[in-house]
Amino acid sequence: MSLTLLQGALLVFVLCCAVGAALLKDTLAAVIAFAAYSLGISIIWLVLQAPDVGLTEAAVGAGIMTILFILALANTVTPETDRLFEPIRWRTVLFVGAFVVALGATVPSLPAIGDPTAPVAGGEITQYYLEHAYKETQVKNAVTAVLAAYRGFDTLGEAVVVFSAGVVALSVLRREVFA
Repeated sequence: MSLTLLQGALLVFVLCCAVGAALLKDTLAAVIAFAAYSLGISIIWLVLQAPDVGLTEAAVGAGIMTILFILALANTVTPETDRLFEPIRWRTVLFVGAFVVALGATVPSLPAIGDPTAPVAGGEITQYYLEHAYKETQVKNAVTAVLAAYRGFDTLGEAVVVFSAGVVALSVLRREVFA
């Protein structure tokens, strides 16, 4: 699987944001790095052709969580420090590095995005949905049929998570505005 320039740039961006969020001593800077990381992940999901997951990540991760973190920071006292980065714990670096290597070892075995010979793309399950989606759900678009009918509870769960996060954020913001 070869990376395009966009995919490589997104990967480097996300990795730099993750390292920054973990190592920055200034809490506000770490929250901003986390928000950028979450936004980068949501763009990666869009590139991987999973817009529902990307929009959920952007709304909850980059949007609502950032607001909640900033509100939490506004209501806490942070001690003054002259260090920019947290000290590195090498045992943690080794553990995370081993995990990244293990995950990275699986990447070459994945099929390319949009590969028509990929097991899922040409498999029995895909063919079943393409042939039976309209008959069983009366929905013309096979993707919509899968999301709304076959994976209805999963889609409902995603909607509940986004809605709940929005309600919590609004209630916290309302308390902050009227306090």
